[in-house]
Formats: sequence, structure tokens, C-alpha cells
Amino acid sequence: MHVGLNLVFLVPGETGGMEVYARELARRLAARDDLRVTAFVSRAAAGFAEADAQVLDVDPRNRVEWVRGEQQHLPRAADRARCDVVHSLASTAPWHGKATRVTTIHDLNYKLVPDTHFGLRGLGMRLLVPAAARRSHRLIAISQSTRRDLVEHLKVPGAKIDVVPQGAAPPGPATPEPQLRARLGLGDRPVILSASAKRPHKNVGRLLDALGGIPPERRPLLVVPGYPTPYEAELRERARTAGVAADVIWPAWLDDADLEGLHALATLVAFPSLYEGFGLPVLEAMLRGVPVACSDRSSLPEVAGDAALLFDPEDTDAIRAALERLLGDAVLRADLIAKGRERAKHFTWERTADGTAAAYARALSSQRA
Repeated sequence: MHVGLNLVFLVPGETGGMEVYARELARRLAARDDLRVTAFVSRAAAGFAEADAQVLDVDPRNRVEWVRGEQQHLPRAADRARCDVVHSLASTAPWHGKATRVTTIHDLNYKLVPDTHFGLRGLGMRLLVPAAARRSHRLIAISQSTRRDLVEHLKVPGAKIDVVPQGAAPPGPATPEPQLRARLGLGDRPVILSASAKRPHKNVGRLLDALGGIPPERRPLLVVPGYPTPYEAELRERARTAGVAADVIWPAWLDDADLEGLHALATLVAFPSLYEGFGLPVLEAMLRGVPVACSDRSSLPEVAGDAALLFDPEDTDAIRAALERLLGDAVLRADLIAKGRERAKHFTWERTADGTAAAYARALSSQRA
């Protein structure tokens, strides 16, 4: 089976969890004996090395070019390559072409938390995601939560959707703790890590308020890495108002070794998001043996199970209580670490690739029936 991966969206270092999904899944699919994989990428991702790549003359940072590339250039290129399946990995997809169309829809952020996407991108998602859901021959949802949203909000027949959870990559080399603490100015204080995009639905504002409720003499540092967004200025002002401006570190970009180092030195990971299609930061923390306090909304309980301390993300006192409980209870941290490592074993990229390949086969079978 020749599979074309629609990676026109990919801008290395700027597409967050979807880049992780694209790279990890492409690598596993390309290693399979039953598939031949061609990744269709833009100029921005011309160095994509996880699978055989074909570069399309598209600038994905320009939304008009991105849509034109996906709707015009990609179907033509896939037809020329004689792809049996075109799999779009980022919730939008071409509407035509000879190949069978499979689309992974990660979430319905554009509809359920509409301030997630800014400007033209937000407008585009409101058009393109429902169109992809209608025009694709089969859909992949990354959680049961997203599947329910597709059925409820977009009226997609449940039989058209395969649920294929994501995996998490095993830990890699880590920047040594002394070096990382010195460079980021962490001193010797306990650290809470919150690897969240700086967007409203990630709910970092309430996390800042909760941090402000912890007495200064035992308040940890909060580290919030991630690429800058227009919302970051509002978050920094929120930190100032909460009295924690000196207790929050905002690294704009960190390489993989630095992120591994932060996980290694963090006392806990906090993830207060209001809505997630999956919640990869929770899984990554559990795999690395870091206790997690996270929201009880959307897909997060599905990923965390009983291996995290859940809280109501709209209740600042509940967030603060969860942070303080984990910070102060070494026995609870050890228990969650053990449960988290065990639970993480059920989420691997190899299983994701197996489930994805099975979805391709179902899609082709339905087209031939």
C-alpha cells in the first residue's frame, strides 16, 4: 500500500504536538514492510527525514498558500505518485484526488474553545475541519473524547471513526541539572513544569493565580516553556497581578535535551488545560517518572487514568490544593510515579502505527465495497 502523508502544515519547531505526532508516526509507518510512505512537505520542512519526502512549493506560514498547497498541489502530487491513501495528519485535508482520503482530527478546538486559534487561522479552521470530516473517507480520532466531539458536534457517523491514541517517545539525553538551573536562573528551588502553548484554553492564567495562593516561603518556581504567542503579554501581566512575576520562568524555546532536563529536575508537572484532544504532556511526564496534577476535562482523565491527581480547572483553589498536596506529600508522588510509568506502557508509537495502518485498510475496503 502506498501512503502519502499530508505534512503541508509542518513548520519545524512551530507546530507543537502535531509535529511530534507527524514525526513519530511517519518514522514508524516508514519502517513497516506492508507500507510504502511518501511524506509531502512544504519548503519549511524540506529537511524532513523520517520518511521519503517530496517538497511542495508552499510556505505554510502563509495561510492562503497553505490552503492552496493542501487543496491543489497535494492532490496532484499524490495522484502523480500513485498513492493509494492520502493521510492528512493535522485535522484539515484535501477535498478531492484519486487516492482514498484518511484524516486525523486531533480536536475541535476551533469550535469548543474558539480563542485557541488567532485571526485568519481561526476562520480557516471553522471551514476546513468540518469539510475534512465530511469529505474524508475515514477519520482517525486520537481519543474517545475527540470521537464523541466529532459525533456530537459535527454529526460524523461513529462507524466512520477509528480511535488511535498517540504514543510518547522514550526519554533522550538530558541537559545536566546544574547547567540547566544556572542557565534558566532556577536556583535551588522546587520546580513545577507546565509545558503548555501560551493560548487561553491552556488555562495557564488560573495556574498563575493558584501559584500566588501558595505562601511565598514555600512557593516553587513555575517553568512555562513554549513559543511566543500574542496571548503571552496577557499572561505575564496576570503573573504580575497575582504577585508571582518573580516566580515564573518563560523560556521561549528549548531543545529536546533541555526539556528532558526540566522533566528530570521537576517536582511535578501541572497541566490545567480546559480542553485537549489527547494531552501528550501528561503522557510524556508519566513515562519520565514525573508526578502529574492535571485537569479533569475532555481527554485528560482518559490518558491519565488513576496515575495523576485530577482537579477542576476552573476552580483556582482546587488547582492550588492539588499543587500543594503533591509538593508536600512524597509518598503520593512516589505512588503516582509508579502508576504513571505502568500506564504509559499502554501508549506507544508502535501501537499508534498499527492502529493507523488498520484504519488505512478499513478505508480502502470501504471504497472497494
